[in-house]
Amino acid sequence: MPEWLEVIIRTLFAVVMLFLLTKLLGKRQVSQLSFFEYITGITLGSIAAYVSLDTDKTWHLGVIALAVWVACSFSIEWLQIKSKKARDFIDFKSTVLIKDGKILEENMKKEKLSTDELLEELRKKDVFKVADVEFAIMESDGAINVLLTRENQPLTPKHLGIKVAPEQETQAVIMDGKILDEPLDTLNLSRGWLNGELEKQGLTVENVFLGQVDSYGELTVDLYADSVQLQPPQDKPQLYALLKKCEADLELFSLSTKNQDAKQLYEDCSGKLQKLLQSLKPFIQN
Repeated sequence: MPEWLEVIIRTLFAVVMLFLLTKLLGKRQVSQLSFFEYITGITLGSIAAYVSLDTDKTWHLGVIALAVWVACSFSIEWLQIKSKKARDFIDFKSTVLIKDGKILEENMKKEKLSTDELLEELRKKDVFKVADVEFAIMESDGAINVLLTRENQPLTPKHLGIKVAPEQETQAVIMDGKILDEPLDTLNLSRGWLNGELEKQGLTVENVFLGQVDSYGELTVDLYADSVQLQPPQDKPQLYALLKKCEADLELFSLSTKNQDAKQLYEDCSGKLQKLLQSLKPFIQN
């Protein structure tokens, strides 16, 4: 066999082997790497290069070395799961860099982190003032997580005592101009419903690049033709406006009638409708 052809075959074999072994090691190998995973990734790549380029008769030793490294990686991960001391030793402990708005210089030196690097990481978290930070911690993978002081945290509905509707995963029901049946089944919807929603907007499935349905059953689409402007669905806002009008009419009837029984009935109905609107508001109002 010509040497160039042998190199091609070995390279393809090494690529497949490296892909399969990386799949076995899991997603963490391709996300934020720990210290040992960083070493493992470099070593596996080097051994794979050896397998593809070494044209003598010992290439199979590289495959054995790959298998040994993967076995070691599995063993290390198992040890980390079972022992916190092992995790701290292999991946290092998390380090507090800022506490109560004050930078801990000794910890900065320990992690060999400069002030400019720290400020850069804070800016990535949309934090521009150290005094606004309650805690900043460097994790074992090198990422820096930030907790703002209470007064500088974003305001949420919970802070205001407002209950919001639960949010579930949005499902893609159309992709590349084709209907996806499994997400529709997850939402307990049919193709007939989907085609009806598209007809309301004057669309067909073939016009849609991506169509998504949220947890409230509202369909939003992205078209192949980017120049086309779509009007947002108005069903829910119109329903909310109609219910508000009914509430206002009941209050008006209550004020205009002289019959005490009718007045009391209108007031009761208006109060019940007002409570109903308050509970439905997160679902149907923009």
